[in-house]
Amino acid sequence: MRGIATETITAQAFAPFGDLIEVEGPPDKIINQGLCGRFHDRAKLDFGPQGQAGISLFKAEPRSLPHTLDMLERHPEGSQAFIPMSLDPFLVVVAPDAGGAPGVPRAFLTREGQAVNLHRGTWHGVLTPLHAPGLFAVVDRIGATPNLEEHWLSSPYLIQENTPA
Repeated sequence: MRGIATETITAQAFAPFGDLIEVEGPPDKIINQGLCGRFHDRAKLDFGPQGQAGISLFKAEPRSLPHTLDMLERHPEGSQAFIPMSLDPFLVVVAPDAGGAPGVPRAFLTREGQAVNLHRGTWHGVLTPLHAPGLFAVVDRIGATPNLEEHWLSSPYLIQENTPA
């Protein structure tokens, strides 16, 4: 089985696949009588010409590391944002496109309070919380046309937490 070590997610490292949504730096604006910082427009949502934004709730079973990756999927018609509803980190697996199939995957670990938005057409693993309750708000495309492609790997990957030497 091929191996992948996790990486700590950063906006720069994740940029080819989507947006890291986090409170970083000073707010763009102070609102609500000076008691709230607004961190404005942190993700590029894309729902295509035949879709609209929808907010769903996902409750996923927690997984653990090491984790076997045997399937990736993508949504060619729209972006997909995963916003944890607890302050727990989660695993995000993404891969570049390699001629209509996923290329070599990368595995990122989020920090508490971070969310991700996957760009339209980005190959990714399934929602992988590492702690209960595994509850996420998901902002993605709602529409009548197909928006899911799955690719089962002939040789799975084993994702292991990268531990400092």
